[in-house]
Amino acid sequence: MPGINEVLAAARERIAPRLAADQLDAAVAAGALVVDTRPASLRERDGALAGAVVIERNVLEWRLDPTCPHRLEQMDDPHRRVVIVCDEGYASSLAAAGLLDLGLTDVTDLEGGYQAWRALQVAPNSS
Repeated sequence: MPGINEVLAAARERIAPRLAADQLDAAVAAGALVVDTRPASLRERDGALAGAVVIERNVLEWRLDPTCPHRLEQMDDPHRRVVIVCDEGYASSLAAAGLLDLGLTDVTDLEGGYQAWRALQVAPNSS
């Protein structure tokens, strides 16, 4: 039976190259849909992710499945670039791999999650 580290590694092999925090703005500018899956308590504690759509993890697949009647309006194309963001970049990798199983073709996640993005906002010149 594989442990979570093996499952995580396999998920990351399947998804598109992960984005670094400093690549997120360019992905948005290119039309990517950024999805913040953090629970409300973490969003309240740490703040919002500018430009992201909030979809908590428990309904993610229904909102992003282009064939589902409960999908987001902007998810009518299974080839649209989707970037999943969680708090630290672990659960987002698993979620992104799950979206591939639905037939989405261009799914990735944010390396280091919201915390990496937040750190970049605090110290943008310390790369």
